[in-house]
Amino acid sequence: RLEMRRRCTWNIFQSIEYAGEQDQIKLYNFFDFLMHHFTPASSERSLISHIFRVNEICRDAEWERYFCYESIEVPDSYTGPRLTFPMTFCGVSKVVQAFKHKQQLHARYVLQLLRETWRLLRILTNISHVSTCHTKEITICGDLHGHLEDLLLIFYKNGLPSSEKPYVFNGDFVDRGKNSLEILLILFGFLLVYPNDVHLNRGNHEDHIVNLRYGFTKEVLGKYRVHGKKILNLLQKIFSWLPLATVIDHKVLIVHGGISATTDLNAIARVDRHKVRDDANSDGCKTQAMGSNHREASGPAEGRRRVCSLTHHSSPPAQRSDLPRRSLHNLPMGSLLSWSVEEELKRRRRLAGFDQSYGELQRSDTESGATAETDEHEWKQIVDVLWSDPMPQNGCIPNEVRGGGCYWGPDVTEEVLGRHNLQLLIRSHECKQDGYEFCHNRRVLTIFSASNYYEMGSNRGAYIRMGPDLVPHFIQYQASQACRELTLRQSVGWTERSALRALREQLFVHKSDLISAFQEFDPNNTGKISLSHWASATESVLKLGLPWRVLRPQLVSSTQYVCVISWLQKFLNNSSFPLQISDTSILETMYKNHSNLETIFRVIDTDHSGSISFEEFRQTWRLLCSHLKTEISDEAIADLAHSIDFNKDGSIDINEFMEAFRLVDLSAHCLRKLDLFYLLDF
Repeated sequence: RLEMRRRCTWNIFQSIEYAGEQDQIKLYNFFDFLMHHFTPASSERSLISHIFRVNEICRDAEWERYFCYESIEVPDSYTGPRLTFPMTFCGVSKVVQAFKHKQQLHARYVLQLLRETWRLLRILTNISHVSTCHTKEITICGDLHGHLEDLLLIFYKNGLPSSEKPYVFNGDFVDRGKNSLEILLILFGFLLVYPNDVHLNRGNHEDHIVNLRYGFTKEVLGKYRVHGKKILNLLQKIFSWLPLATVIDHKVLIVHGGISATTDLNAIARVDRHKVRDDANSDGCKTQAMGSNHREASGPAEGRRRVCSLTHHSSPPAQRSDLPRRSLHNLPMGSLLSWSVEEELKRRRRLAGFDQSYGELQRSDTESGATAETDEHEWKQIVDVLWSDPMPQNGCIPNEVRGGGCYWGPDVTEEVLGRHNLQLLIRSHECKQDGYEFCHNRRVLTIFSASNYYEMGSNRGAYIRMGPDLVPHFIQYQASQACRELTLRQSVGWTERSALRALREQLFVHKSDLISAFQEFDPNNTGKISLSHWASATESVLKLGLPWRVLRPQLVSSTQYVCVISWLQKFLNNSSFPLQISDTSILETMYKNHSNLETIFRVIDTDHSGSISFEEFRQTWRLLCSHLKTEISDEAIADLAHSIDFNKDGSIDINEFMEAFRLVDLSAHCLRKLDLFYLLDF
């Protein structure tokens, strides 16, 4: 019974996590759609164009000036480590000790360390090759996700990186945890000291757009209020230069996510991994959308990355869509004046013959020609190794659960490994309860190094030691002393309560949709439906793939029928909100899509000041409504903006935005603030 409870708890956490990632990718693909199908002069495109500007070789001299740190003085009162360059083992050891004792590295040294890291990464190949010998083992770590305590525990148990103790860190260093920047600075420091013995693979979270949603952007700006914007821009550039894979003794492949049926290591080795393309201007050294007033906020002028769909497609582009690339300037003036984002998106979907995610709209225009096809193939190679997951069935299908990459089966593993004469694939990307897991006849190994990832006691972390026999040996751990002292029953109970609380929040924010789904099974308006219908309706709304009948005792007290009115009411009885506005429909949309709203908010906040105007707030909602294919009046948006502006300064602060819709939960005779947004008269 404990094992069944543990597995159900795990399914809840993982399903909610993947649903959030899917939502993020849909928003990402929506931005990409706007960039590729709207004229550069359009206001909608100009709002988001800066997030697609990344690094170009022709601007290296300009970036060198942007990395400038000499003018930043370190005061005498600073008690943290004072670094000298080239970086030494002594220097990076001082950084480790400082972070262990909650000290912060001065911004001058952060910028200097980032500059040296960027210089080194530029000369590294896409695939790092590592050799073992009888005198040393290689240590392989999976996702850390800002869990500094896990990294420090690994170093304590296994030793610091050195020429005698090489390490491979397999991506996802940042987001979710609270010490992502500290982890990066430690890893970059050891990389500078031991460039031949410390290897960093890129993960899907080493992406500035993903960071907008999952916390890293907020973390950096909170820790470095003066120089945070510059640090973020430099990290964006560094992320694009991280290697994509590591190969040990020509036999073991290490990538963050996985592979697909079309994965080709030779192609990956040739990809220009930091590659960009300025679609609006053939001159790569110029950017049409960037004015001089944005230089300080966004770094040197740059081109825009050629971004393709993050989902895996098995059909050729020509079969998917024949949509021409079109500028709105070619429309008649009358049409141009009345044109809107919603109308353009609607027309494009209609012409394509489907109403699905924007990422499925691929271009086959003649103006791009072979270059666009090559770009898409190269980008797909990168997306597949960063985002894909293994599945037990044979084949290779789109990863609809995450929304990006693919699911690949054991037949694909055999084919790809055989084609490259490899014997084992090591990947990360998925949290495992024991910190590691074999699949595909033990030819695919998942390693995850962030313990207590979902909740205290939810999982162990692990790392791998591998010698010249290429046999993986696992070391498991729990970073929390309190968690190590819990019994199995206590640990399962703790995590189960947290998972059910998260699930109840999901049910709460989808109440309106649940009512509609329940009514389909209650044509006579009795207010009751069977447990089977309750489970079907709940899954149709939440789409989490959970065993609802198994979870029923935790969510529903009835044994035969569910009284939907009282069942939903219990999620509202102990809740109250400080804010009241007239249009509850906008609130319902907001609470269900708060993560998307916050992401768009941070995108529009180009200077990372944490504040946007009422007009920018209105544009945020216009983008969200286009994405969701819904309509909310400007009057309702204005009413909401004035309600959120607590200090009445005419602008909306990100803290005001996030705090205005916190639900106060009075259950269990205590006050608990839940990070969700929902209010609907019942």
